[in-house]
Amino acid sequence: MTVLLLIPARMASTRLPGKPLADIAGKPMIVHVAARAAESGLGRVVVATDTPAIAEAVEAHGFEAVMTAASHASGSDRIFEALGKIDPVSEADIVVNLQGDLPTIDPAVIAAAVEPLADATVDIATLGVEITEEAEKANPNVVKIVGSPLGENRLRALYFTRATAPWGEGPLYHHVGIYAYRRAALERFVALPPSALERRESLEQLRALEAGMRIDARIVDSPPLGVDTPADLERAREIMKQRS
Repeated sequence: MTVLLLIPARMASTRLPGKPLADIAGKPMIVHVAARAAESGLGRVVVATDTPAIAEAVEAHGFEAVMTAASHASGSDRIFEALGKIDPVSEADIVVNLQGDLPTIDPAVIAAAVEPLADATVDIATLGVEITEEAEKANPNVVKIVGSPLGENRLRALYFTRATAPWGEGPLYHHVGIYAYRRAALERFVALPPSALERRESLEQLRALEAGMRIDARIVDSPPLGVDTPADLERAREIMKQRS
Protein backbone atom coordinates (compact mmCIF):
# COMPACT_ATOMS: atom_id res chain seq x y z
CA MET A 1 0.00 0.00 0.00
CA THR A 2 1.22 3.48 -0.86
CA VAL A 3 1.25 5.86 2.11
CA LEU A 4 1.09 9.67 2.02
CA LEU A 5 1.83 11.61 5.21
CA LEU A 6 0.10 14.98 5.43
CA ILE A 7 0.84 17.51 8.18
CA PRO A 8 -1.74 20.29 8.55
CA ALA A 9 -0.25 23.53 9.89
CA ARG A 10 -1.68 26.98 10.51
CA MET A 11 -0.85 30.04 12.58
CA ALA A 12 -3.97 29.98 14.76
CA SER A 13 -2.64 29.08 18.21
CA THR A 14 -3.60 31.60 20.89
CA ARG A 15 -1.56 30.01 23.69
CA LEU A 16 1.59 29.90 21.57
CA PRO A 17 1.43 32.45 18.72
CA GLY A 18 3.39 31.51 15.61
CA LYS A 19 3.72 27.94 16.89
CA PRO A 20 4.64 26.15 13.61
CA LEU A 21 7.61 28.50 13.11
CA ALA A 22 8.84 28.42 16.71
CA ASP A 23 12.58 27.75 16.77
CA ILE A 24 13.75 24.42 18.14
CA ALA A 25 17.47 23.67 17.83
CA GLY A 26 17.81 26.09 14.93
CA LYS A 27 14.84 24.88 12.88
CA PRO A 28 11.12 25.71 12.87
CA MET A 29 8.96 23.23 14.75
CA ILE A 30 7.04 22.24 11.62
CA VAL A 31 10.32 21.24 9.95
CA HIS A 32 11.13 18.91 12.84
CA VAL A 33 7.72 17.27 12.45
CA ALA A 34 8.29 16.79 8.71
CA ALA A 35 11.69 15.27 9.48
CA ARG A 36 10.22 12.81 11.97
CA ALA A 37 7.57 11.85 9.40
CA ALA A 38 10.23 11.25 6.76
CA GLU A 39 12.25 9.15 9.22
CA SER A 40 9.23 6.86 9.69
CA GLY A 41 9.94 5.51 6.19
CA LEU A 42 6.25 5.28 5.39
CA GLY A 43 6.20 7.43 2.28
CA ARG A 44 5.91 10.92 0.85
CA VAL A 45 5.62 13.78 3.35
CA VAL A 46 3.77 17.04 2.61
CA VAL A 47 2.88 19.97 4.88
CA ALA A 48 -0.58 21.41 4.16
CA THR A 49 -0.89 25.05 5.20
CA ASP A 50 -2.74 28.30 4.57
CA THR A 51 0.26 30.43 5.53
CA PRO A 52 2.94 31.32 2.94
CA ALA A 53 5.60 31.74 5.65
CA ILE A 54 5.07 28.13 6.78
CA ALA A 55 5.31 26.83 3.22
CA GLU A 56 8.48 28.85 2.62
CA ALA A 57 10.12 27.54 5.81
CA VAL A 58 9.26 23.95 4.99
CA GLU A 59 10.56 24.21 1.42
CA ALA A 60 13.72 26.01 2.56
CA HIS A 61 14.60 22.91 4.54
CA GLY A 62 14.02 20.55 1.64
CA PHE A 63 10.49 19.36 2.41
CA GLU A 64 7.32 19.65 0.37
CA ALA A 65 4.42 22.01 1.12
CA VAL A 66 1.05 22.71 -0.47
CA MET A 67 -1.18 25.74 0.03
CA THR A 68 -4.76 25.15 1.19
CA ALA A 69 -7.72 27.38 2.00
CA ALA A 70 -7.81 29.36 5.24
CA SER A 71 -11.45 28.48 5.86
CA HIS A 72 -11.06 24.83 6.92
CA ALA A 73 -12.65 23.97 10.27
CA SER A 74 -10.44 20.94 10.91
CA GLY A 75 -7.18 19.28 9.99
CA SER A 76 -9.03 16.47 8.22
CA ASP A 77 -10.71 18.97 5.87
CA ARG A 78 -7.35 20.61 5.20
CA ILE A 79 -5.59 17.34 4.38
CA PHE A 80 -8.45 16.31 2.10
CA GLU A 81 -8.01 19.47 0.03
CA ALA A 82 -4.25 18.88 -0.01
CA LEU A 83 -4.74 15.28 -1.11
CA GLY A 84 -6.73 16.37 -4.14
CA LYS A 85 -4.03 18.85 -5.14
CA ILE A 86 -0.93 16.70 -4.72
CA ASP A 87 -2.33 13.29 -5.65
CA PRO A 88 -5.10 13.89 -8.20
CA VAL A 89 -4.64 10.47 -9.83
CA SER A 90 -5.18 8.64 -6.52
CA GLU A 91 -1.81 6.91 -6.18
CA ALA A 92 -1.93 6.96 -2.36
CA ASP A 93 -3.93 4.18 -0.72
CA ILE A 94 -3.42 5.41 2.86
CA VAL A 95 -3.36 8.99 4.13
CA VAL A 96 -1.78 9.77 7.52
CA ASN A 97 -2.92 12.93 9.29
CA LEU A 98 0.00 13.90 11.54
CA GLN A 99 -0.33 16.86 13.90
CA GLY A 100 2.13 19.67 13.26
CA ASP A 101 3.00 20.20 16.93
CA LEU A 102 4.82 16.91 17.63
CA PRO A 103 8.47 17.81 16.97
CA THR A 104 9.97 15.11 19.20
CA ILE A 105 7.74 12.20 18.18
CA ASP A 106 9.43 8.84 17.67
CA PRO A 107 9.21 7.93 13.95
CA ALA A 108 8.41 4.35 15.01
CA VAL A 109 5.25 5.65 16.70
CA ILE A 110 4.16 7.29 13.45
CA ALA A 111 4.73 4.00 11.63
CA ALA A 112 2.74 2.13 14.30
CA ALA A 113 -0.36 4.22 13.52
CA VAL A 114 -0.65 2.53 10.12
CA GLU A 115 -0.38 -1.06 11.38
CA PRO A 116 -4.11 -1.71 12.04
CA LEU A 117 -4.86 -1.06 8.35
CA ALA A 118 -3.26 -4.41 7.54
CA ASP A 119 -6.73 -5.67 8.47
CA ALA A 120 -8.92 -5.00 5.44
CA THR A 121 -12.01 -4.41 7.63
CA VAL A 122 -10.45 -1.37 9.36
CA ASP A 123 -11.32 2.04 7.86
CA ILE A 124 -9.27 4.31 10.12
CA ALA A 125 -6.32 3.56 12.38
CA THR A 126 -5.08 5.61 15.32
CA LEU A 127 -3.00 5.35 18.50
CA GLY A 128 -3.60 4.92 22.22
CA VAL A 129 -1.53 4.87 25.41
CA GLU A 130 -2.46 3.27 28.72
CA ILE A 131 -3.13 5.96 31.35
CA THR A 132 -0.83 5.63 34.35
CA GLU A 133 -1.49 8.91 36.20
CA GLU A 134 -4.67 8.99 38.28
CA ALA A 135 -5.33 12.67 37.54
CA GLU A 136 -5.52 11.98 33.82
CA LYS A 137 -8.36 9.50 34.27
CA ALA A 138 -10.75 12.28 35.25
CA ASN A 139 -9.25 15.03 33.08
CA PRO A 140 -11.66 15.98 30.28
CA ASN A 141 -8.72 17.19 28.19
CA VAL A 142 -7.41 13.62 28.10
CA VAL A 143 -9.61 11.83 25.56
CA LYS A 144 -10.23 8.17 26.37
CA ILE A 145 -10.71 5.25 24.00
CA VAL A 146 -13.38 2.76 24.99
CA GLY A 147 -12.64 -0.36 23.01
CA SER A 148 -12.55 -4.12 22.73
CA PRO A 149 -9.06 -5.65 23.04
CA LEU A 150 -7.79 -7.38 19.90
CA GLY A 151 -4.57 -8.75 21.32
CA GLU A 152 -1.87 -7.21 23.48
CA ASN A 153 -1.41 -3.91 21.64
CA ARG A 154 -4.63 -3.19 19.81
CA LEU A 155 -8.19 -2.09 20.48
CA ARG A 156 -11.25 -1.90 18.30
CA ALA A 157 -12.68 1.50 19.21
CA LEU A 158 -16.31 1.49 20.29
CA TYR A 159 -16.38 5.04 21.60
CA PHE A 160 -14.21 8.06 22.42
CA THR A 161 -15.02 10.25 25.41
CA ARG A 162 -13.79 13.02 27.67
CA ALA A 163 -15.39 11.26 30.62
CA THR A 164 -13.73 8.57 32.76
CA ALA A 165 -14.59 5.37 30.92
CA PRO A 166 -15.10 2.47 30.89
CA TRP A 167 -16.30 1.84 34.43
CA GLY A 168 -14.82 -0.86 36.65
CA GLU A 169 -11.44 -2.49 37.06
CA GLY A 170 -9.01 -2.49 34.17
CA PRO A 171 -6.84 -0.15 32.12
CA LEU A 172 -7.96 3.17 30.66
CA TYR A 173 -6.48 4.38 27.38
CA HIS A 174 -5.54 7.91 26.33
CA HIS A 175 -6.28 8.60 22.67
CA VAL A 176 -3.38 10.02 20.66
CA GLY A 177 -4.86 11.98 17.76
CA ILE A 178 -2.83 10.68 14.84
CA TYR A 179 -4.96 9.08 12.14
CA ALA A 180 -4.25 6.80 9.20
CA TYR A 181 -7.16 6.69 6.75
CA ARG A 182 -7.85 4.47 3.83
CA ARG A 183 -8.32 6.96 1.03
CA ALA A 184 -11.96 5.99 0.54
CA ALA A 185 -12.55 6.35 4.28
CA LEU A 186 -11.18 9.88 4.31
CA GLU A 187 -13.33 10.80 1.32
CA ARG A 188 -16.40 9.42 3.08
CA PHE A 189 -15.54 11.02 6.40
CA VAL A 190 -15.16 14.59 5.16
CA ALA A 191 -18.43 14.27 3.22
CA LEU A 192 -20.37 13.44 6.39
CA PRO A 193 -22.05 16.23 8.38
CA PRO A 194 -21.01 16.70 12.03
CA SER A 195 -22.80 14.11 14.16
CA ALA A 196 -24.77 14.46 17.39
CA LEU A 197 -22.17 12.80 19.61
CA GLU A 198 -19.34 14.63 17.85
CA ARG A 199 -20.95 17.93 18.78
CA ARG A 200 -21.68 16.83 22.33
CA GLU A 201 -18.16 15.56 23.11
CA SER A 202 -16.33 17.92 20.72
CA LEU A 203 -14.58 14.88 19.23
CA GLU A 204 -14.49 14.66 15.45
CA GLN A 205 -13.72 10.92 15.37
CA LEU A 206 -17.18 10.12 16.75
CA ARG A 207 -18.61 11.17 13.38
CA ALA A 208 -16.91 8.16 11.82
CA LEU A 209 -18.14 5.72 14.47
CA GLU A 210 -21.70 7.02 14.27
CA ALA A 211 -21.59 6.44 10.52
CA GLY A 212 -20.60 2.79 11.06
CA MET A 213 -16.92 3.17 10.15
CA ARG A 214 -14.40 1.00 11.96
CA ILE A 215 -11.54 2.58 13.91
CA ASP A 216 -8.78 0.45 15.47
CA ALA A 217 -6.12 1.79 17.82
CA ARG A 218 -2.55 0.56 18.11
CA ILE A 219 -1.41 0.84 21.73
CA VAL A 220 2.06 2.38 22.14
CA ASP A 221 4.22 2.89 25.23
CA SER A 222 4.01 6.64 25.77
CA PRO A 223 2.26 9.68 24.28
CA PRO A 224 4.31 12.08 22.13
CA LEU A 225 4.89 15.58 23.48
CA GLY A 226 2.37 17.97 21.98
CA VAL A 227 3.60 21.57 22.01
CA ASP A 228 0.71 23.83 23.07
CA THR A 229 2.27 26.24 25.56
CA PRO A 230 5.58 28.08 26.10
CA ALA A 231 6.45 25.47 28.76
CA ASP A 232 5.90 22.66 26.23
CA LEU A 233 8.13 24.49 23.77
CA GLU A 234 10.96 24.72 26.31
CA ARG A 235 10.60 21.03 27.06
CA ALA A 236 10.80 20.20 23.34
CA ARG A 237 13.93 22.35 23.05
CA GLU A 238 15.54 20.45 25.92
CA ILE A 239 14.69 17.08 24.35
CA MET A 240 16.15 18.09 21.00
CA LYS A 241 19.26 19.51 22.70
CA GLN A 242 19.83 16.17 24.39
CA ARG A 243 19.46 14.35 21.06
CA SER A 244 21.99 16.56 19.25
